[in-house]
Amino acid sequence: MWERDAKRMQDALARHDEILKGVVEGHGGFVFKMVGDACCAAFATASDALQAALVAQMAIFSEPWDDRCWVRVRMALHTGEAEERGGDYFGPPLNRVTRLLSAGHGGQTLLSLATQELVRDGLPDGTTLEDLGEWRLKDLFRPERIFQLAAPDLPQEFPPLRTLESRRNNLPLQPTPLVGREREVGEVCERLRQEEVRLLTLTGPGGTGKTRLSLQAGADLLEDFEGGVFFVELAAVTDPNLFHGEVAGALGLRESGDAPLPDLLKEYLSRRELLLILDNFEQLLGAAPFARELLSAAPRVKVLATSRIPLGVYGEHEYAVPPLSVPDPKRLPPVETLSQYEAVRLFIERAAAAKAGFAITSENAPAIAEICVRLDGLPLAIELAAARTKLLPPKALLTRLANRLKLLTGGAKDLPARQRTLRGAIEWSHDLRDEGEKALFARLSVFAGGRTLEAIEAVCDAGGDLPIDSLDGVSSLLDKSLLRQEEGLEDEPRFVMLETIHEFAREKLEESGDAEETRRLHAEYFLSLAEEAEPELVGPDQVEWMDRLEAEHDNLRAALSWSLEGGEVELGFRLAGTLWWFWYVRCHWKEGRRWCEEALQRGDAAPVPVRAKVLLGTGALMYKVGDHELSAQHVERSLALYRQAGDDQGAATCLDALGTLALEQGEWVMAEGLLEESLALARESGSRWGVCHALGALSDMAGMRGDLERAKALGEESLALAREMGDILTVTAVNNGLAIIAMLGGDYQRAQTLFEKYLEVTRITRVRDYEATALHNLGLLSLSRGDYARAASLFSEGLTLFEELLDSLGVTVALDALAAVAGERGDVRRAARLWGAAEALREAIGVPQPHDDKTVLEPFVEAARSRLDEGAWKATWEEGRAMTKEQAIALALESSDENEAARGAETA
Repeated sequence: MWERDAKRMQDALARHDEILKGVVEGHGGFVFKMVGDACCAAFATASDALQAALVAQMAIFSEPWDDRCWVRVRMALHTGEAEERGGDYFGPPLNRVTRLLSAGHGGQTLLSLATQELVRDGLPDGTTLEDLGEWRLKDLFRPERIFQLAAPDLPQEFPPLRTLESRRNNLPLQPTPLVGREREVGEVCERLRQEEVRLLTLTGPGGTGKTRLSLQAGADLLEDFEGGVFFVELAAVTDPNLFHGEVAGALGLRESGDAPLPDLLKEYLSRRELLLILDNFEQLLGAAPFARELLSAAPRVKVLATSRIPLGVYGEHEYAVPPLSVPDPKRLPPVETLSQYEAVRLFIERAAAAKAGFAITSENAPAIAEICVRLDGLPLAIELAAARTKLLPPKALLTRLANRLKLLTGGAKDLPARQRTLRGAIEWSHDLRDEGEKALFARLSVFAGGRTLEAIEAVCDAGGDLPIDSLDGVSSLLDKSLLRQEEGLEDEPRFVMLETIHEFAREKLEESGDAEETRRLHAEYFLSLAEEAEPELVGPDQVEWMDRLEAEHDNLRAALSWSLEGGEVELGFRLAGTLWWFWYVRCHWKEGRRWCEEALQRGDAAPVPVRAKVLLGTGALMYKVGDHELSAQHVERSLALYRQAGDDQGAATCLDALGTLALEQGEWVMAEGLLEESLALARESGSRWGVCHALGALSDMAGMRGDLERAKALGEESLALAREMGDILTVTAVNNGLAIIAMLGGDYQRAQTLFEKYLEVTRITRVRDYEATALHNLGLLSLSRGDYARAASLFSEGLTLFEELLDSLGVTVALDALAAVAGERGDVRRAARLWGAAEALREAIGVPQPHDDKTVLEPFVEAARSRLDEGAWKATWEEGRAMTKEQAIALALESSDENEAARGAETA
């Protein structure tokens, strides 16, 4: 009708919507979604739903539709417990009613058995329910007993229901409903409906759910193929010559006369329109040309294959089946919405089947989410884990997942052996490989987080003993779903393993006898990469090299762990010393400190220059997490070693670090002496980077002393040198210092320009502590200009980021700044509490308030203090000092509306 007269159909559909919405709402229902011409409604009782369906059908039939555009509506009612989320409903009852609806015809109202049992004793006058018997719906779950609503003045005769029985097929019913996969089923069906797609192969590792997805797609496509849909199980067949027999058996054909079976099949299929589902084709790749021949002989036949390996024939289209969606365990949504993730929903449903009364709670939700993530969202792995909840609660199950291949056994006895354990599913794929692929697969397990082709060639075939070309081997493993490809930096592909497959590969590496040598080659390769990156981290390509180290961080961690624990201590020392600046800039402060301290605990095995570098890195990272006293001790030890080794550049860097520490503590005389010595040594040794940083620190000190002219001159000199080196991060940091000088000198426009540029570059370079500082400094500028709303927004954003980074000093300066905003808005008590809390937190970490902040904020403190009597001020200040950091942050981030209400209460 849309094709014949779109305008009339549009008008008719609008009237259709009006009737249905009116009737639903008039019977206590709620229309929660309109999808095209489908009206989805929920009711409190089944009787209300039935009455609404009856009235709606009567209204539809009595409506004076245009002769060329009349409307008939199919309706379905099912009863079950659904999950409400964002005004929509989700869960198995929704899937079931959708399948029930798809079976009906226009004007027909169908009820499930669950609904019929609730309404049968109170039917509207004159109505009956006709038992249509049991039918297999297209969800492939258990058969559904279906009833039809019959009433006077409504039609009673309809074509047969559109269920699995409506077209020829041999699709097997499934013991459990399909969970999730709505998007994937839709995409597969859409692909197969395209005229040019004759052969579509679903690929993925064992346990991904390829077979279940193919079956559901086949059920959904049943009406598209007049000759039906037929499922051919190939898992037990390894001889390609048996392929035609398996297909013929699924179709119900037998050899007759003298015609060979392949010819019989071609002749039979050439006259039909049908879909063949060829399952587990990886067992029978030699038969792929036979499948192609059948398609050539039968133009209206299509094939949906499942295989861990593409079939590799002309005209094949591939669909990589992804794992189920999983949550981020570090940012879990509320418990009531956690089941929006398919993996979690599957776990919950299968666990409830294994143990009566199982439910997700706020206590077990984190463990369930972590289990689903650790199992890579693989349906088979999740089902096996959920079955274990009969004995182990989720938290206990999670602790035992260290050896998931041993734990995840015990699948249903009626499943093929390979699907009863996760190990069986993976080993099935592994055993199909040749010896060269198996060797490469095992060696690839040494990597963590991903691998580039360059790294694979360097580590896995360093001695030229790999019995397969690395590139060919990677391509083959990729085709066979034992590797997955992701986009890396600058479009360089990275190859990753699902962790469950990774664990299996590690076992194979241990069995091979090559484990230690492969790990040594891996560690040496990534040490070489880190040492190549080190000088670039302060040059014009520093962002690209930082990104590269970030991409390889898991591999660098693995190399550190092996070298420090396995006796290659010097290699570990060199790696930690080389990486400390990367950790410092990219805010991996605690982790970097831990690696450096672990290296130092291994004794004095490393040469003096290497040990000096690790001590310097440890001190720098301690400084970032607020351990200033320990930081100074480590840097002083580093300075002594650099001087012992005659390394003036290293000594200059240590002096710069010690001078900066003294500056933070307010020890200006000491700071000046250390920084001047650092500058002199850097100039003598030719360290432009050292000169640049010493000048920047001396500029900061001049600004603190109020000598803005000298501060600006030193800053400009530092900036010119940083630009000459192409050191973007240092340029950014110096510009921040010059912006502060401009702000303190009242040149707000210049300060604004420099601060905004500072923020822009920090986001490009992904230096998150610089970003937090940029937000804070822009907030100080807005505060100085009287734009309190803008200031509050910037300070709040900065505080959130400081807290994420565990930057205790950053948190205190943000609390100070938000206190100033509160004071200017009239909320003096809140301001006093926040200032008290900030003061106490600084005392706890032993650091004074930064001079720049104190200079800007002191007038705001005095102004707020003048609005409250001395006793109240002190009492409120002490209340703040007694707060925890978490309480202070929560108070600082309270919304403006809450603050207004609090002020109103205090005034009253």
